[in-house]
Amino acid sequence: MHNIIDNLKSIDNELKIIIKDNKLPTIIAVSKTFDSSIILPLLDYGHKHFGENKVQEAVEKWTDIKDNFNDVKLHMIGKLQTNKVKFVIPLFDYIHSLDNIKLAKKISEEQVRKNKKLKIFIQVNIGNEDQKSGINPAELKDFYQLCVGDLDLDIIGLMCLPPKDNNSSEYFIEMRKLAENIKTINLSMGMSNDYSKAAENGATFLRIGSKIFGKRD
Repeated sequence: MHNIIDNLKSIDNELKIIIKDNKLPTIIAVSKTFDSSIILPLLDYGHKHFGENKVQEAVEKWTDIKDNFNDVKLHMIGKLQTNKVKFVIPLFDYIHSLDNIKLAKKISEEQVRKNKKLKIFIQVNIGNEDQKSGINPAELKDFYQLCVGDLDLDIIGLMCLPPKDNNSSEYFIEMRKLAENIKTINLSMGMSNDYSKAAENGATFLRIGSKIFGKRD
């Protein structure tokens, strides 16, 4: 674990080689399952963006951390249930997993109640997989317009979890086309196993866990 800063630097250097002329993607250090003692070195180093996928774990871990590091940005990257939204709005800054209209309406209601707006990514089921959540690409434009127009959500981009095969690049290319169609500029795509491919194909946010923190127990 003591090498996590070196791991982050290595990823950053790799991205500088891949992305020569454009702004580098934001690295979200996915800190799920790791306690604060593991995360603190990255915070002290100055890293700002972290991701969690379970609400209760995040509340227990990050409430105190964010009090001490108030410029840190916390990303909800996991499946979000409507009954957890009331806990997410106060603590998190981004949601990457908006995947249905019921959730969109609940987020809208809670944001008004809490007087806070989060930056939100729509999760796209880019491989049309039955076992995965996400908006069907064919329904994306209508869903986006409803979220932005009727619900006043701050939709800043799209997120995907491509099928687990060796063709992630083709899905990343398709995501870029979808983003261009709805004129949104951010793409949350790419994890520890495929972040370089994602960066090559326009990702602006990378969700990287084990490549930074090492294997989880």
